[in-house]
Amino acid sequence: MPNSPTKSVRYTRVIKPVTGERRRVICPAMRQVLAEGYGFGKFRSDLLAGLVVGIVALPLAMALAIASGVPPQYGLYTVMLAAPAIAIFGGSRVNVSGPTAAFVVLLAPIAAEYGVGGLAFASLLAGVLLLIMGISGLGRLIQYVPHPVTTGFTAGIAVVIATLQLKDFFGLSLTVSAAAHMPERVAAIAQAFPSWQWDETVIAAFTLVVLIVWPRVTRKIPGPLVAVTLAAFLAMFLETYVDGASIETIRSRFSYILPDGTTGQGIPAVLPAFALPWNLPGPDGAPLGLSFDLVSALLAPAFGIAMLGAIESLLSAVVADGMAGTRHDPDGELFGQGIGNIIGPFFGGIAATGAIARTATNVRSGARSPVAAVIHALFVLAAVVAIGPVLGHLPMAALAALLMIVAWNMSDAKHFVHTFRVAPGSDVLVLFACFSLTVVFDMVIAVGVGVVLAALLFMRRMVDLSYSELVDHHSKPELQKLPDNIAYYRVAGPMFFGAAAKAMTSLESTSRDIKGVILDLASVPVMDLTGLVALESTIKRLNQGGAFVVIAGAQPSPRQLMVKAGLEEQEGRLAFCSTLDEAASRLDSYVRASETPASRTPKI
Repeated sequence: MPNSPTKSVRYTRVIKPVTGERRRVICPAMRQVLAEGYGFGKFRSDLLAGLVVGIVALPLAMALAIASGVPPQYGLYTVMLAAPAIAIFGGSRVNVSGPTAAFVVLLAPIAAEYGVGGLAFASLLAGVLLLIMGISGLGRLIQYVPHPVTTGFTAGIAVVIATLQLKDFFGLSLTVSAAAHMPERVAAIAQAFPSWQWDETVIAAFTLVVLIVWPRVTRKIPGPLVAVTLAAFLAMFLETYVDGASIETIRSRFSYILPDGTTGQGIPAVLPAFALPWNLPGPDGAPLGLSFDLVSALLAPAFGIAMLGAIESLLSAVVADGMAGTRHDPDGELFGQGIGNIIGPFFGGIAATGAIARTATNVRSGARSPVAAVIHALFVLAAVVAIGPVLGHLPMAALAALLMIVAWNMSDAKHFVHTFRVAPGSDVLVLFACFSLTVVFDMVIAVGVGVVLAALLFMRRMVDLSYSELVDHHSKPELQKLPDNIAYYRVAGPMFFGAAAKAMTSLESTSRDIKGVILDLASVPVMDLTGLVALESTIKRLNQGGAFVVIAGAQPSPRQLMVKAGLEEQEGRLAFCSTLDEAASRLDSYVRASETPASRTPKI
């Protein structure tokens, strides 16, 4: 019947959630802002916040690109293209994205082996993965990454970033590859330390002091802007008036070639040009080229970038929600991150994700919508076009000091120590495992091992909560009238593959004189296939011993699994009851019916 009301209701219930889900992940934050009304007052707040964040992002984008192994303009291109796309398509109102310190440990080895082209292509692949994660609704699964894992690898990344800055901080003549592991890098730094340059160290130390002291003076003018500007003037003063002083700057280290063949030093004062990522320079300076081998080689690093990007962006969105009183859409945010990381690499951008420090600055500066993040990108674009050559005079040592402060803030040392002091032993083990593996090897290994280790330790805790015990049924009011040849077992805790065997262990000692067994499953919230198999095996063994089994109080989830598996009532072998009273009545009737006349005749 086409006009049946029942079919109409079913059609509505099936179709509407799917349509809503598709609409929800596309520009959820921007759509909500526009639906609420966006006027001049909100735009003014976003404009001021965007300008402040743009000032903060300008030196950071250059420093993070250099730390990732590519020229500084590629970090600026990331802010110009990826950041506004993420803001418009993403799920957070005030999240600010761009190059972040967390990515350095992943991007630097890729850049060292595959060049700018390989790094851009890996970022593109990561963007595709993030897009799929957002569309598939996997955003909420990121919250299941254990806290000790994120704390451990974040602190480990901070240590790696700080170590990478020692070369420029002290002006060392260091040739170790960015792909080298920490022990090799530390050994190379120790060997190169006699080559330290006093003038580079003075610039770095001065920048570090300004970054620490300036926030205590005022927060109206961003500290990074003041610190690197003063460091540039100090470098000029030293080179002019102090004999032997020679301080390396962006201009002296980096050069560029424009599409029209124009060459120059420092940062080109032009807009980023469209280019296929695999046509960008490889490690030898020639176009990288696209091949199946390249895709295969970069797929694993891209997965690491996508996972870290998802974790970092959603953590940043959570911080933004706490500060601004908003609520982000995790799937929408991953969708936006995917779009941004797909667009950026076609203009020379590298991997981008939510930046917690810039997001916090955005909120404190009064941001009201994603427009603030768009304005911050436009400010960076305008700065590159207007003062690109001037940016080339920033000292490398000053940028190294800036990243050291970023690494220190990222490590959250107080929280790390607090977690170590208050967390259970198993969480401390996960914390140090992730920290150590990140420092010694890399973040991908650390997260993989950390999640698996945390899952195993969690299963062990769940096993400890699962048990079965033989209880004297005369102590239960509902079962007091039952004869002595009835056994009552109470099973508690989740019955999954790690705990099922333990939960059924005590039932193995059931006497063959027992005629009936009550299995009280009221305290079993969940059961998986392994738990079901263990239960079926126990029931079969009890039946073979002549016992009638009654399952009492099974919760909906385990009961549904039993029904799907075909575990049904069998006369004289298995029964299901919702309460102990019902189970007692069922067993009493069975025991009475099973007694023979001879057994009821009094002995003479």
